[in-house]
Amino acid sequence: GKTMVKPPDQLDLSEAELKEEFTRILTANNPHAPQNIVRYSFKERSYKQISSVDQLAIHFVLEGNLLHKDSDEARRQRARDGIPEDGAEDAGDTEEGAGEERPDSLEISLGKKERKLTNQFNFSERASQTMNNPMRERECQTEPPPRGKFSATANQWEIYDAYVEERRKQEKVKEKQKVLSSKKEEDKGKKKLQLVENQSDDITKVAKVAKIIERMVTQNTFDDIAQDFKYFEDASDEFRDQEGTLLPLWKFQHDKAKRLSVTALCWNQKYKDLFAVGLGSYEFTRQGQGMLLFYSLKNATFPEYIFSTMSGVMCLDIHKQLSYLVAVGFYDGCVAIYNLKEQGPQPVYRSTARSGKHTDPVWQVKWQKDDTDNNHNFFSVSSDGRVVSWTLVKVLGGTLRLSLDLYLKPFLSCGTSLDFHKQIDYLFLVGTEEGKIHKCSKSYSSQFLETYVAHNMAVDAVKWNHFHPKVFMSCSSDWTVKIWDHTIKSPVFTFDLNAAVGDVAWSPYSATVFAAVTTDGKVHVFDLHINKYEAICQQAVVAKKTKLTHIEFNPAYPIIIVGDDRGYVTSLKLSPNLRKKPKEKKGQELPKGPEVEVAKMEKLLSLLREPETVPQD
Repeated sequence: GKTMVKPPDQLDLSEAELKEEFTRILTANNPHAPQNIVRYSFKERSYKQISSVDQLAIHFVLEGNLLHKDSDEARRQRARDGIPEDGAEDAGDTEEGAGEERPDSLEISLGKKERKLTNQFNFSERASQTMNNPMRERECQTEPPPRGKFSATANQWEIYDAYVEERRKQEKVKEKQKVLSSKKEEDKGKKKLQLVENQSDDITKVAKVAKIIERMVTQNTFDDIAQDFKYFEDASDEFRDQEGTLLPLWKFQHDKAKRLSVTALCWNQKYKDLFAVGLGSYEFTRQGQGMLLFYSLKNATFPEYIFSTMSGVMCLDIHKQLSYLVAVGFYDGCVAIYNLKEQGPQPVYRSTARSGKHTDPVWQVKWQKDDTDNNHNFFSVSSDGRVVSWTLVKVLGGTLRLSLDLYLKPFLSCGTSLDFHKQIDYLFLVGTEEGKIHKCSKSYSSQFLETYVAHNMAVDAVKWNHFHPKVFMSCSSDWTVKIWDHTIKSPVFTFDLNAAVGDVAWSPYSATVFAAVTTDGKVHVFDLHINKYEAICQQAVVAKKTKLTHIEFNPAYPIIIVGDDRGYVTSLKLSPNLRKKPKEKKGQELPKGPEVEVAKMEKLLSLLREPETVPQD
């Protein structure tokens, strides 16, 4: 066998080092190949970069030729060089003689000549060697496209004549189009006349019937939701330890309002199934058109009324007695009144710069009782620092116009929310952008009755309690909801909801129940009579990354509606624990009425006032 010869300068490696494998990865890409070769394209008449670059690298080239050994030229060359005829067969080492000792092996054994060492670590096999395909080049050259030279001198008159000629051609084309369009309109007019002649009934006569049929169809389609709304009561509330849940009902949406945010919600006090939705945007960079929609629980698929507005709707309020009158405040500072009895897309009354409209967005509007002259009036608050009373005054000719009366001077900081006392007509609250709440009176327009340092950020909403005359509530983007006694300057209750609070609402059936919505998509329902520290329901009602903006309780049914920043309004039913009433004992009737609710809240306030009244030593 072959003998392994160790060179004198070879390193001594351990067994582990000898067995260690070194992997080399070879790629076919030439690192020195250019990547930005451009060539001129005669078709496009521009230089284009070549996407495919030749990656072949030539390391050695030997030019020569091959001759067949039996050819005449090969014999002449062998004769000239003195090579015998069978030298080609004996030349080189054959496989049989590969292992024999060559003549110089004697010199190597005697040490006169050093043996040439082969690579002992080359484990490549001959079978793994691939054949290199010879490089082939194909080229095709086309004849260049024919070219011609044109030259002329251009002056102003020639340019003018060319423009006049082009204009005549365009006018002829427009005249032809007008003739064709007039013919089409005549044909359409004739068809319409034929249809009117054929129809004996007016379409408006069946509009009411069509709406009733539409409601019947949608009620049959969403029959399971209607059954849940009317009859379903969550039986698992008995095992939840006074905690409740919210059952999703209908979801209201309109295709044209998908990119807008719900900026206002208000229930109709006369028709309990009807509510209004204001749509706009709170972001300064996304201002544009807004919408005013009216939905009914009897048909959740399409709005009952649709009004498009030039500016985003920021707030609205439906008149309690005249339920067809709706006051709306806009982002551009205007206020307007819509009359649902009037047919038309525009409001019946609208403030203008001449009539003293606000210079900043209007954040709240509230209807008030008619004045001594039986004129309708409402209040508005804006970021320009004004609280304005608007009155519908009759002028000559029997028409109405909006007149204003400034109740608070503009030294008021940016107003963000407004609410009037439920029992005391002249008392109202104003929330500001700096986090303060001002208690004001209609009788004193130059000063505040009281100022509460309420929040660290803007007051998003302030609401008086429906039952107790001293209690009101506020919320802010500083994550807190606070309950106040207006005779005390510090809050009675403070709740941290771990997210910015967009809106709060008192329930119409209990003085101690309220709900709040946060920007993380959750609804929080509290009942102070059951738990003064935590919410009895905390539930996410929309998808992630969706912010809830507003919430309202229905005045008659045990449901709430919430709006989000994507234009959707979701209705939810309160489980029995969220509207729990004391059980009547046999033979005893529990007292009912607003006095009972006032007593519940007064009991809570008295527990908090007791430590202050105890005399100190």
